Amino acid sequence: MTRTIISTGKASPGSTFDLRTHLGSLELHSPVLTASGCAAAGRELDNYFDITAIGGIVTKSIMLAPRSGRATPRMAETPSGMLNSIGLQGPGVESFLETDLAWLQQRGARTIVSIAGGTADEFGKVAAKLRVAGGFDAIEVNISCPNVEDRGQVFACRADTAAQIIQTVRRNSDNKIPIFAKLSPDVTDIVEIAASVSQAGATGVSVINTLLGMVIDTETMRPALAGVTGGLSGPAIRPIAVRCIWQIRSALPDLPIIGMGGVRTGHDALEMILAGANAISVGTSIFNDPAAPMRIQKELEQELRSRGFESLTQAISFAHREESEAVTETAAGESIDHGEQNWDFISE
Repeated sequence: MTRTIISTGKASPGSTFDLRTHLGSLELHSPVLTASGCAAAGRELDNYFDITAIGGIVTKSIMLAPRSGRATPRMAETPSGMLNSIGLQGPGVESFLETDLAWLQQRGARTIVSIAGGTADEFGKVAAKLRVAGGFDAIEVNISCPNVEDRGQVFACRADTAAQIIQTVRRNSDNKIPIFAKLSPDVTDIVEIAASVSQAGATGVSVINTLLGMVIDTETMRPALAGVTGGLSGPAIRPIAVRCIWQIRSALPDLPIIGMGGVRTGHDALEMILAGANAISVGTSIFNDPAAPMRIQKELEQELRSRGFESLTQAISFAHREESEAVTETAAGESIDHGEQNWDFISE
């Protein structure tokens, strides 16, 4: 495929690159976050890199009461990804506040707390406890976890139920705290769901959660997961994530978006940024590379520098510029590469 590289003005060698981004009122020094569910509250990752050096930690989804999750086996490898059927296992909000959130505060990490629940009332009670505790920067509302026994708990599958949960969380939260609705790609129109949660009080959206999938063990000739189905994550879902980000950004140009789904390199992160993501979360890659968030942050900076961007914000939604504008810029620079990895650069 032929690619055209447009320069926006190169950063001078040795300069500090501006990776800052905004998620509503929340400013982050980097767009790279962890993805909920893949690194608990970041304590283990801190052994591999300084977790305060990335944009922030998104915690594993916290529920009102302790939860044991689903039966084992509950993970299975797939081509370019994996299935998980963990089932929102966790210690409950009280334990989370006393241990994990307290540690994150002491560590000085930017923290986005992911919350989940079986009913709107449960979501509201968790949000209310967080409001009293404080000490975090935003809430991610997990209304789209596919690996629960009751499919009725996947509130993001309908605009009205998604909006109801967000309204409840907003009503029970500090009105200064940004709230992000985590959406499912397993819907007919993700833009409709995004618009509904935005109108209900969400600051922005996190897209995408895992897709519902299934694996058959051909030795036992039975489902590989005890729960039969699970959430598919990893590089296999990245094109779907990019499509969802693109569609939401096209329809809702001012809505903050946290993109996720199969990000394993800075190049992958750049693709989501160009599609319209204001920040990205790294998840499945952490399982085989615990330092992936830090590595991806460095790679993303290199990808941006190599294309002549002077800041991250210049690249956000850059792929949405008018085609005529891109053609004009290309003609002015007179440089088009002719290979997948052989990049040429166009100067202004």
